[in-house]
Amino acid sequence: MALHWLLLVELGLYAGCFICGIIAAASVTITQGEFAGKCILYGTARMNGTNLTIESPSSQSLCYFVSAISVCVAVYCFSLTLYWVYTSCVDQEAQRGRLWMNVTLVICGVFLFFLLVTGCVLRIGRNRLCESIVSLQGINRCEEAQDKPWSAPYVGTRFFSNLHGAEWLSRGVGGQSSRPGERTPAQAPLRPNPSSPAAPGPNDLPWPHVLWPDPTYTP
Repeated sequence: MALHWLLLVELGLYAGCFICGIIAAASVTITQGEFAGKCILYGTARMNGTNLTIESPSSQSLCYFVSAISVCVAVYCFSLTLYWVYTSCVDQEAQRGRLWMNVTLVICGVFLFFLLVTGCVLRIGRNRLCESIVSLQGINRCEEAQDKPWSAPYVGTRFFSNLHGAEWLSRGVGGQSSRPGERTPAQAPLRPNPSSPAAPGPNDLPWPHVLWPDPTYTP
């Protein structure tokens, strides 16, 4: 049976959330694996000779929490997509009742809350790590640490890109967040330009205002 176009859009969003959840969980897990299973969120770095090293990592359960939420969202979205595809194939009159709609909204609201928490954990934890990195001599930006040598068994060639991508996928607002060390200059207040033309008078207005002038206008 042909699904309603709104349901097709919803299934497309579920499929996108499934992909984003898997990639976010994989990014955090890969980063944790490259640092010997240690969670670098909220951690601090220091110089070990000419190499970088992690001085105080955070609890591993923090990274497990971020990965678990992303995997749960991915599994839920994949299950819903698979269910509706299967239902549309075996049931010619498949419809979603009000009860199912309410349950879906509640579950989505819970997942949305945990995704917001996950995004904040990723951003604040990454910023805390980057603050300790940029305080080291010879490093001005956190991204530069990816090109620096790390003490074995740590591999830090992609840690910033992975964490930044995981945050972007978890929060869905990657374009609104700024990277550590980057500040957007404050905009100066708008001031009138003396060379700009003056406000139009009654004779300069379009023809309807000329035919019917505003009675409240005072020259």
